[in-house]
Amino acid sequence: MKITLPGKVTEIIENLQMHGYEAYAVGGCVRDSILAKEPQDWDITTSAKPEEIKALFPRTVDTGIEHGTVTVLMGKDMYEVTTYRIDGVYEDSRHPKEVIFTNKLEEDLRRRDFTINAMAYNDDVRLVDAFGGMKDLNYHLIRCVGDPKERFEEDALRILRAVRFSAQLDFAIEEHTADAIRSQVLSLKNISAERIQAELIKLLMSDHPERLKDAYELGITRVILPEWDRMVGVEQHTPHHMYDVAEHTLHAIMNVKQDKILRLTMLFHDMGKPFAKTTDENGQDHFKEHSIGSEEKARSIMQRLKMDNDTIKKVTKLVCYHDYRIEATGPNVRRAMNRIGVELFPYYLAVRMADVKAQSSYQRRAKIENIIAMREIYQDTLIKEHCVTLRDLAVTGKDLMEIGMKPGRELGNMLNELLEWVIDDPQCNKKELLCEYVKERLGL
Repeated sequence: MKITLPGKVTEIIENLQMHGYEAYAVGGCVRDSILAKEPQDWDITTSAKPEEIKALFPRTVDTGIEHGTVTVLMGKDMYEVTTYRIDGVYEDSRHPKEVIFTNKLEEDLRRRDFTINAMAYNDDVRLVDAFGGMKDLNYHLIRCVGDPKERFEEDALRILRAVRFSAQLDFAIEEHTADAIRSQVLSLKNISAERIQAELIKLLMSDHPERLKDAYELGITRVILPEWDRMVGVEQHTPHHMYDVAEHTLHAIMNVKQDKILRLTMLFHDMGKPFAKTTDENGQDHFKEHSIGSEEKARSIMQRLKMDNDTIKKVTKLVCYHDYRIEATGPNVRRAMNRIGVELFPYYLAVRMADVKAQSSYQRRAKIENIIAMREIYQDTLIKEHCVTLRDLAVTGKDLMEIGMKPGRELGNMLNELLEWVIDDPQCNKKELLCEYVKERLGL
């Protein structure tokens, strides 16, 4: 098999070989190249020791030298070059206590997580596949290298990586690997929130976020996202729905583009439903004010997973308004733009559309037409630069103080009153007209 290596990768490998060392591209870049995907990074493994690597390249960074990794700088590009190694005893379900350098490539490949990530390549030897990675690629399987229990005991994060790779590649998890996940899933409690967050987002951003269902069936969500388990099996006996809450959520996630804010919003948008559910005397379910509970759950989970404040702010706002339904009129849409935010409003429309498409066919056409009409009014509002925020108002607090108003709550209330007026009638957003209105209200 021939893989086309980038020129700088070839240059690094040939430089190492020219000085008597072995060197190969290794891991995910080899896997992705075989699958005709563009690798995000190119990693290189070599028999050269870290100090020997540094001696051969003029620009290097000691990014993980205690574990044998040196980053080689080639122009504006960076490549991790790591010495063949054997990992010592893992003491925290994540990191080896020590690493032992070796001169055997197969020993280095043996310590890796999955067979599809344990292949190496250079142009001389071509593909090195000691653990059946090509076979598993052909059969679309995620399989641990060697004993899966040992691999997960070494690093519990591999449990999440298995599901994440399954979602990214649309591969099944091999039976023994899945059994080992079930038996060792509680070790995920030893993994940091930041690592769990990163893997969860990669899963959600994949082509197959519905594999979150596999995470539930393997017991993973019970440890890292127990709120998901509460949604499973919560029926929605209402004309508007045809799935239980969890299944509806999966369809909603698949209905939005691969955007972190949108996918997280759809993950959380109905998490308040299990706690808001009531059933009337006719057997119909209701979920009144579930958006409030969903917003609280979303904030709690994202804080627990240590997500950044900007993501938390945007996602919670969208979760809060995901079920905000209005008639598509100019004043209604402009007022919604004010409440939700001009920049977030297209996200709101995408969330509404994804939610509706994951519901039953009951009134679906009318709902979609309503969303399309809102989008048209939103776009028209931007084109005509209509006022929807205080920043767009033709008068400022300073203007009102010059008329005679004093700073304070009364002035703020007046500005908001003027804003409500021009949201209803954009033509009234004129300084003279607004000042005249204020003078009349003040009796001046």
